[in-house]
Amino acid sequence: MSTHRWQTKVPAITATFWVIKVLSTTIGETFADYLAVNAGLGPALTDAIMLVLLVTALVVQFRTRAYTPWIYWLCVVLVSIFGTQLTDFFTDTLGVPLAASTAVFSVLLAVVFAIWYRQEGTLAIASINTPRREGFYWAAILTTFALGTAAGDFATEALNLGFRNGALIFGGLILATWIALRLGAGQVLTFWIAYVLTRPLGASLGDLLTQDKDLGGLALGASVTSLLFLAAIVALVVREQLLVNRHGVAGKGTGPLGGHRQDFAWAGTAAMVVAVIGFGLSMAQGSQPATDPQADVAQDTVTTGRSGASTAAGQAHPTTKLGNLTKFAVIVTDVQTKVTGNDLAGAKTRVKDLEVAWDDAEAGLKPRDGAKWHKLDDQIDAVLTALRASNPTQADCASAVTSLMSTLNTFDGV
Repeated sequence: MSTHRWQTKVPAITATFWVIKVLSTTIGETFADYLAVNAGLGPALTDAIMLVLLVTALVVQFRTRAYTPWIYWLCVVLVSIFGTQLTDFFTDTLGVPLAASTAVFSVLLAVVFAIWYRQEGTLAIASINTPRREGFYWAAILTTFALGTAAGDFATEALNLGFRNGALIFGGLILATWIALRLGAGQVLTFWIAYVLTRPLGASLGDLLTQDKDLGGLALGASVTSLLFLAAIVALVVREQLLVNRHGVAGKGTGPLGGHRQDFAWAGTAAMVVAVIGFGLSMAQGSQPATDPQADVAQDTVTTGRSGASTAAGQAHPTTKLGNLTKFAVIVTDVQTKVTGNDLAGAKTRVKDLEVAWDDAEAGLKPRDGAKWHKLDDQIDAVLTALRASNPTQADCASAVTSLMSTLNTFDGV
């Protein structure tokens, strides 16, 4: 393929670009979590699936000769998922501290930029019009997502920001970057700074919408949030495709339907619709947080010891710095009852509720007390491992569940 026939392969950097970027970041993360936890595929299989999809999408993207919105933004969503999973792999599987991951990905991004500039003499976004430049561009995009995940999680966890403060802080940093641009800072520098910051901003906004109300969120859940964001993305990308077909990439902002005012109006409207619908759905749910469907029976077990629960389990009333953990304790009590009765298959089924509930609440609980959260997280993983072993034994399962319940009792009021 002759490179002189190529046109620019990336979109014009407009308000619509940034709104789609933030929405793509959020939907990418929630979808990955859904596959890994709710759908039960696990991190390894989810990573493999996302890698295959990403490689396939990038092959299609590289074979195009001009910016094609639906292909480009599909790649961004998949890169968002894989970049997040890459950081999670280093943190959760290899045990690499977030501070170290942040430093490593910062160095990698600097290396990508240095080689890119040395080879091409420019880092201008508008100059992505050859295969080699596009290769550097997507390498940088992937690294920024991994860096944004690591840096955002590190700041949120180390400083105990929480998702609400995180949204305000990262949003404020993006605003400061825009002001710096208006005051004369370089376009390339401010673009990449903002690109990194949109990842933790999108994650914070997603957590704000999905977390239960008792954790400070709007309790929409991952599924509703993903569908809401996906609808907004589709609407904006369809408009992008129509404008590119009509005006081309470079001139899409000059037509009567594609001017800067119209672009701001569409981007602002999309953001406003998402916000209004999100708050509306949250208000319609009332003030009660989501509860476990078996919580009534399990709560009797926790408070009275009925249904065959052990005395130790019946003493759990865990309210800690993490918050009220009763909804997790009632599931653990139910699992313990089944293990005690040697119903390991039933315990394995029930522990899935604990895995999903704990994963869903991570963003709200973890910033409150990282040390306690990690201790409980490790012990929940031990319970999952024992029950999901190829040949689980009652003794191993009982030991893991008892340790977890003991920790919940130890945290009571602490």
